[in-house]
Amino acid sequence: MASSIKITLRKKANKEGLYPLAIRITKNRKTTFVYTGYYIDIKHWDDKNKRVKKSHPTSTRLNNLLLNKLSEASKTVIDLQSNNQDFSSKEIKKSIVKPLGEETFNSVSKRFLEELLENKKLSRLNSDKPRIKHVIEFSKSESLYFNEINEDFLKRFISYLRVTRKNSERSIVNNLIVIRTLFNRAIKEGIVEQKLYPFGKDKIKIKFPESEKIGLTIEEVQKLENLQDLSLQENHARNVWLFSFYCAGMRVGDVLKIKWSDIIDKRLYYQMNKNSKRLSIPLNEKASTILELYKKDKSKSDDFIFPELKAANLKSAQDVLRKTKTATKKFNKYLESIASKLEIDKKITMHISRHTFGNISGDKISIHILQKLYRHSHISTTMNYQSNFMHKEEDEALDKVINF
Repeated sequence: MASSIKITLRKKANKEGLYPLAIRITKNRKTTFVYTGYYIDIKHWDDKNKRVKKSHPTSTRLNNLLLNKLSEASKTVIDLQSNNQDFSSKEIKKSIVKPLGEETFNSVSKRFLEELLENKKLSRLNSDKPRIKHVIEFSKSESLYFNEINEDFLKRFISYLRVTRKNSERSIVNNLIVIRTLFNRAIKEGIVEQKLYPFGKDKIKIKFPESEKIGLTIEEVQKLENLQDLSLQENHARNVWLFSFYCAGMRVGDVLKIKWSDIIDKRLYYQMNKNSKRLSIPLNEKASTILELYKKDKSKSDDFIFPELKAANLKSAQDVLRKTKTATKKFNKYLESIASKLEIDKKITMHISRHTFGNISGDKISIHILQKLYRHSHISTTMNYQSNFMHKEEDEALDKVINF
């Protein structure tokens, strides 16, 4: 039976909602796929012509890549046929994917970082780039092969991070997650064999360390709301912190991106930067009072409410991220000063507003409603997060024993 080789977009999205580009190989009614390692939004795929649409920022490059892969696959079939070989779709795949060792951790990680940049996943890019650099520096090689990243390598790398780099246990886990991500990609692309996978049962296990999440109490928030004699910078930092808290612990990056046009009928409509999920929440009287303080600086309907991003180059995601980080650092500096004035020994940062919402909500709100407010994809994430703040049953059990 004649073989069929076509470019396709697999209809199974990754966590970012992007779909993998692949070469589909069919022989004797059996199909296998060669993954290119590239992912795109489905809106950029022309299924009729089997190519990436011009709307994608790197369409020319991706289409050339796909054509090269298609040509490579077709040539392989011709070669096999000319030698009168009886071959299957898997044997075609084996012949066209890059053999073990031809691609390295370095080259795969470079493509991975390029994709993050192309898809404007800048926060993840800024986090994962140094982690990849740590692996390469530890290996002392510009050509680190995946078959070298075995259990012994990872154990030594963990020790290096813990002892030499003085990394926290959470930072060590984050480094291992990047390696695991790239290893899985290399397996999917046929660069390394599944049997060499160094993670999982009886191998290297990635276990998140328990982290202590402490938020403010109702009394502490009230003290923060009523504090007088603040500088202009401290007052602004407090306003942004409280607005975040009033909006269910909204992340600072989302708070700073809110525009006046996002508010309709006393409701805030916004899209989370972390996972692109949309959310609508009511603006209570306290949040509305804060907004009134900034109306005097409003010049048009799509102005930012808070000033930090007004001078940002909105066409540059890097500039927006840079200004957001600078603002967060500035806010945390003034919040530290405020905590001192309040004589609160807890560390107050912008992210603590999220923990504070979780702490005060405790078990007062159903876990399903909290999942919606937090915009978690899985309820298990909400349950794990909220477990840091739900102590009622344990406290009552302890009280029954010791108060006699």
